[in-house]
Amino acid sequence: MNSQKLLHLTDEISTWVGKAFAWLIVGLMLVVVIEVFKRYVLNHPTAWVFDVCNMMYGTLFMMGGAYTLCQDGHVRGDFFYGSAQPRTQAWLDLVLFIVFFMPGVAALTWAGWGYASDAWAIKEHTFNADPLPLYPFKSIIPLAGFIVFMQGLAEILRCIVCIRTGEWTPRLKDAEEIDVVEQQLGSSTLVDREAALEAIANVKTIDESAHQRAKGGQA
Repeated sequence: MNSQKLLHLTDEISTWVGKAFAWLIVGLMLVVVIEVFKRYVLNHPTAWVFDVCNMMYGTLFMMGGAYTLCQDGHVRGDFFYGSAQPRTQAWLDLVLFIVFFMPGVAALTWAGWGYASDAWAIKEHTFNADPLPLYPFKSIIPLAGFIVFMQGLAEILRCIVCIRTGEWTPRLKDAEEIDVVEQQLGSSTLVDREAALEAIANVKTIDESAHQRAKGGQA
């Protein structure tokens, strides 16, 4: 298996996990809507809803980390990085991944394993009128850490390949906001065809320019 296939395999795993847990957004929305109806219409609030929302959101946040990393979606605030050549970017990423990212994620995974083990040992529950089990939720911490660690290794490999070749390897393509905009404009009956095509072209130009500034010329 060559490096590109290995990178895409890791990206596929992270993407699948991220998309699977993204459905928690739907569940979270339903829980909030039902609770608002019960609280303000029926005057019968539920004691455990706050804990459920926290656990659902926490799970979504943690399990989406690897997906965001594989899509290079984390925010960058380094102007020097955006204007640097791919090899320079790769060297910076490689050093930061090895010195800061991987040790931090490893510590998170190790500590999370301890938290989860202790929670399972005592069958930890929340402290409210209707206690909920906490140990399944705490098990998400080491699981998420492991998946992010795996994606971090893939990112290190991606940096090494870029240092050798001088170019970033293509990432696994996934739907982005630009795709949604194109779909909506393309099917809109309120905008004529010519104006829609012009708007789509302008949006693509802006999106590509943003990617190029972020990756130093890499689209």
